[in-house]
Amino acid sequence: MTTATAQAAVACAPVLDARLIGRVAYAPTVQAMQEFTRTRTAHTPDQLWICEHPATFTQGLAGKSDHLLHTGDIPVVATNRGGQVTYHGPGQVVAYPLLDLQRLGYFVKEYVYRLEEAAIRTLDHFGVTGHRVAGAPGIYVRLDDPRSHARLEQRPQLRAPGSAAPEPDFTGLGKIAALGIKVSRHCSYHGLALNVDMDLEPYSRINPCGYAGLPTVDLSTIGIQTTWDEVAHVLGHQLIARLAP
Repeated sequence: MTTATAQAAVACAPVLDARLIGRVAYAPTVQAMQEFTRTRTAHTPDQLWICEHPATFTQGLAGKSDHLLHTGDIPVVATNRGGQVTYHGPGQVVAYPLLDLQRLGYFVKEYVYRLEEAAIRTLDHFGVTGHRVAGAPGIYVRLDDPRSHARLEQRPQLRAPGSAAPEPDFTGLGKIAALGIKVSRHCSYHGLALNVDMDLEPYSRINPCGYAGLPTVDLSTIGIQTTWDEVAHVLGHQLIARLAP
């Protein structure tokens, strides 16, 4: 391959266009993601939107009304992502990768793993150990020692073919990052939310992700003093490192 040909190939390669878009309303953002996904072509560069939302409860496709306990003045928005009910609000970094998974060569399971790994590496940057829990997407921390590297007994492990999926065990844990994705025509939207410095009270108004009494934490409550901007920068960098071609 000549130098000119190689340069042309690089120039034509899809890239990940990262955009820090700040605080935006939830519903119009979802509509914009859907429109982007509907109109994109095989040559459209992938994008990564990083933002923050005003206080909003969102219901996934599997959402049940009895997981909404007393929502009060916070609006509830039905959405087409996977999962149950969750909360978005100020002080939370929300990342929406808009990717052509087929072009990147990622199956959905690997894509979810990469999202979780980006969250884990972001927490590690701040001296916190993030954990996966078998049967429960998202990232969790030990409440008694968020810096502990000890492996969880309830971590995902290989199981015998045909065996039942484990019942999630959240003993001693708090959830710090939630995932909810949608894939349409092999392209992803929705994504990942990482709690930084929030008013956590609204989580008591729901069963987070469908689990009654699941503790929810942010970096602030486990002793990490940082800013939304710093976490957004670190998470964006980690996502680009794991998702970009």
